[in-house]
Amino acid sequence: MTTYVAAMLLGLGPGAVYAALGLGLVLTYRASGVINIAHGAFAMYATYQYAELREVGDLVLPVVGLPPRIHLTDTPTFGLALSVSLAMAALLALASYLLVFRPLRRAQPTMTVVAAVGLTIALQAVAVVQFGSDNRFLDPVLPQSPLHLLGVTVPSDRLLLAGLVVVAAAGLWAMSRWTMFGLATRAVADDAETTALLGRRPGWIAAANWMLAAVLAALAGILVAPISALNPTSYSLFVVPALAAALLGGLSSFGLTVAGALGLGVAQGFLLPLQQDVGWLNQPGLRALLPMILVLAVAGRRGTLIPGRAAGAVGSVPLPVVEPARRPLGGLLLGVPVGVVALLLLTGSWRLGLERSLAGAVVCLSFVVLTGYVGQLSLAQMSLAGVAGFLLARLEGELGVPFPIAPLIATFAAAVAGLFLGVVSRRLRGVDLALITLVAGVAIQEAVFGNPLITGGLAGSSVPNPKIFGLDLGLSGAGFPRVQYGLLALAVLAAGGYGVARLRTADLGRRMLAVRANERSAAAAGIDVRRTKVLAFTLSAALAGLGGCLIGYGQGRLSFDSFGVTASLFFLAIAAVGGVTSVGGALAGGLLAPGGLAFTALDRVAGLGEYQQVLCGLAVVVLAVLRPAGLVYRPGRAGRRVGPSQPRRTGWPGGKLRPGRTERPGGDGRLGGDERLGGDERLGGDERPGGDGRLGGGGGPGADVPEGVDGGPPRLAEGNRPGLTAFPLNPGGVS
Repeated sequence: MTTYVAAMLLGLGPGAVYAALGLGLVLTYRASGVINIAHGAFAMYATYQYAELREVGDLVLPVVGLPPRIHLTDTPTFGLALSVSLAMAALLALASYLLVFRPLRRAQPTMTVVAAVGLTIALQAVAVVQFGSDNRFLDPVLPQSPLHLLGVTVPSDRLLLAGLVVVAAAGLWAMSRWTMFGLATRAVADDAETTALLGRRPGWIAAANWMLAAVLAALAGILVAPISALNPTSYSLFVVPALAAALLGGLSSFGLTVAGALGLGVAQGFLLPLQQDVGWLNQPGLRALLPMILVLAVAGRRGTLIPGRAAGAVGSVPLPVVEPARRPLGGLLLGVPVGVVALLLLTGSWRLGLERSLAGAVVCLSFVVLTGYVGQLSLAQMSLAGVAGFLLARLEGELGVPFPIAPLIATFAAAVAGLFLGVVSRRLRGVDLALITLVAGVAIQEAVFGNPLITGGLAGSSVPNPKIFGLDLGLSGAGFPRVQYGLLALAVLAAGGYGVARLRTADLGRRMLAVRANERSAAAAGIDVRRTKVLAFTLSAALAGLGGCLIGYGQGRLSFDSFGVTASLFFLAIAAVGGVTSVGGALAGGLLAPGGLAFTALDRVAGLGEYQQVLCGLAVVVLAVLRPAGLVYRPGRAGRRVGPSQPRRTGWPGGKLRPGRTERPGGDGRLGGDERLGGDERLGGDERPGGDGRLGGGGGPGADVPEGVDGGPPRLAEGNRPGLTAFPLNPGGVS
């Protein structure tokens, strides 16, 4: 029994770190409505800065390309290192809020998640460039004298750390209740516009809370560094259990957040000796499942993860229109020969970069289906790809299942995993879905990919070359990189891209777009919203699984890091840079894949290969603010507003309004102006739901009936139709 008590008391140390980060998440959400998943990255960089000052006396700026190091002193003190590190964290948070998140306050809520992903990637990459990726251990800050409590002896620093976060939570609660700044913050959380009318400045109130949150995070990271190894990835992922605790507190309660975080740390500590005593529990990564269980419990209890304004927020900037591919077959007939010629002409690292880009583009296609067509944001796509990749290694390497049966089975397994994830999260949408997939991705990484029985441990899992009828289609061998693998990847990409393009104009694709535009209105039209979302998850996971198989064949040996959460975040970043609304965006994202063609060009031409992740992360942040649709997106006819001199398309001869129809907000007779479903079907109007596949769409003379949608029952005579008001358009998919 004493072993369990000691383990639980030791768990207070990590729990205190979760609590400090969770308090910061509550502060940033209350003040700005942003779930800042880059919060852990702030703590990570500030801790590295503290370590550098203590060891060599250098100030290391979070920039690359400029002289980043400034030597401050040869005899650094603890006070200097701590104060400079906390100040850097505060300034980093202030710059992030003013330059990134404040301009996104009226954007779609999911864009703040994408921007936070880009910021996390950039900070992790900068830390790797500046400090390296090896684990570092710091000297303890708090006293570690033995403390006798409850019949066991434990270091005192764990209890001191837990006591500090409890005091911090009490101080924040008192500040929010009895100080003018705290009352103003609560007012901003309730109604920012009214608070501004009363003479307060919501922007500066939010900025001050962001700085305070970053200071708390940095302080926790520095104090816990002697307990946990310091590296860019693990420190950034501390935000996941902290997020679970903050969600338990409803992103508003300091007390519940601290209680949930400390309880989570104690539970993880209790699990350690329990795994030793119960043999079937002795599995690596089992403790990482506890935050996911907590998040699922919160979602099941409330029906949503994020309460308040972010749960029902609707951005004033609509998502871009998903244009149908004009000639998908023509693009296929043109693109495949161009790809074949490029594979034959390129050699060496250039061909290898192209082949990796082709495999990466297949993974990016999964974001087009899930995010572009349905508006659902997943941060676990590479985890799903890893399910297929590691299963492929087991099937072909150990069981001898031949090609192409092995990759088909592996892809089916990834689709089943996506189906399960879709069923579990079918009630969630938007930022809620992004958060639960982030937590699930971490759990899969630790509990599945961290299991040496599945991934092969440090040796990894070997993936043999695919062979069919004696023809070797692998990458390795004579003439490396072999063109046969490139042709295989090109064939898979061509089939997947053509299927995704055709899905856009199919009945299922139109239903997906209806769900993306407004889930309530789609349900009113007779669309099974949850079934559509689950199907989208399944198809998206199958595409990610195909990409995982190609990545496995291309790497030859898969390791723990091949499909981790960091890889998922990076692939979301490159998909967002290219654009998630079209196949062309996926192709552009594939060029940015790790080791892809863009990396090869940066490395061979400009010598900037090591900065690829930094540049990609910064590109995501910039594009989220300035061009959220991605580089490839070009608004067509469906994306342009009808000008004053142009006739309005209402489905009535001459572009006139039908009898009894009134002008809708947006300027062109449609809800939301230029936001349409499937190109021709539109939200709004005065028709009955269903019938012709549009919510209140036309159906009169000259109206366009969507392809593959049957006509509805006879309509009532003009002037006798009941006037139905459509639900307000919500392009973000959040009702």
